[in-house]
Amino acid sequence: MVPDAQPFDLAPGFTATAVACGLKSGGALDLALIAAGHPCAAAGVFTTNRVKAAPVLYDQEVLGRGAGDIRAVIANAGCANACTGAPGMAATRRTAELVAASLGCAPGQVLVLSTGVIGRPLDMDKVARGVAALTSAASLRGAAAASRAILTTDTRPKTASADLALGGRPVAIRGFAKGAGMIHPHMATMLAVLTTDAALTPAALETALRSAVGRSFNRVSVDGDMSTNDTVLLLASGAAAAPPDALEAAAFTAALTGACVSLAKQIARDGEGATRLVEIAVSGAASEAEAHTVADSIARSPLVKTAVHGGDPNWGRVLAAAGCSGAPIDPARLTLAFGAGGEAVTLVQGGLPVGYDERAASALLKRDPVRIGLDLGRGEARATVWTCDFSAEYVAINAHYTT
Repeated sequence: MVPDAQPFDLAPGFTATAVACGLKSGGALDLALIAAGHPCAAAGVFTTNRVKAAPVLYDQEVLGRGAGDIRAVIANAGCANACTGAPGMAATRRTAELVAASLGCAPGQVLVLSTGVIGRPLDMDKVARGVAALTSAASLRGAAAASRAILTTDTRPKTASADLALGGRPVAIRGFAKGAGMIHPHMATMLAVLTTDAALTPAALETALRSAVGRSFNRVSVDGDMSTNDTVLLLASGAAAAPPDALEAAAFTAALTGACVSLAKQIARDGEGATRLVEIAVSGAASEAEAHTVADSIARSPLVKTAVHGGDPNWGRVLAAAGCSGAPIDPARLTLAFGAGGEAVTLVQGGLPVGYDERAASALLKRDPVRIGLDLGRGEARATVWTCDFSAEYVAINAHYTT
């Protein structure tokens, strides 16, 4: 059973409801509605996978046409509505129409999210009944319920918040996400909805969101597989009134980034079959992009991830993964350390092994979270990527995902 999320609300100007409409088995919540009291500004970042689900194509179309006039987001779990052709796109549009009719707005003011199994048609009879229930007394109210409704193989909801002041007024950022498998930039099998009461234009929201995603959701990997449905949405109600100046916009981006990093780390920590979070910190790079490339290569290595799971300080796997990243690293400059809880053991210096306590290194790999620190000795840039260990449970989950 998925545990309840910690109590939290969306930003002022937004409400959330959730119901079970039968897309998931067992009566679990599977349909969520996030609604604004009036048209709001929105921005979205989507998967770069060339195989895109119908809701992704639809949302890109909607935001391209009217990102300053959004009223709602409807999200379903249990069916990805991906690789479903014209009927899948028709189902997405019909979902938006149903929500629009219930809220008294236009279908083009409704964004749609889906997650679940690829290649199966969305059961529109269930969706229609669910949408009707979302705006009735039969629904569960609150963002905590909505955060549970979008989960698939997740074991727990993921929520985050940040607070700051803009124009002398308090501003809130509140959001939730789902994701546990098929997680890899750019982006992953993940959905995220972030809300704020800041008074920002769609262009300003997109600038802030892309910056935040670049340092959060695009730096998390569970298994190296990119999905068809990845979507991060940011909606601004404008209830805080005063638009920020340039310096305050930077503060908003920083706060948004913090919330997104929290959600990204929660996704990695809840990776399918994971027992612990792994932070891969690459420093001494010639550029941030180079550091990210190396960290990403290490994060998607099954050999590194299984070694972490077993508490095996097999440092050669880390160096091999860094070496095949494509970055022009110099093996003779590499320094590698494993750490956790403020403790660290150096295993490699100048590209060569050093004397170290193997039991101590193994013990650090068994803590949660684990930190793998690799210095490239090439410059001052750095980047951090989050992943998780690989266990037999990951294989069990994905060997029978559709059966």
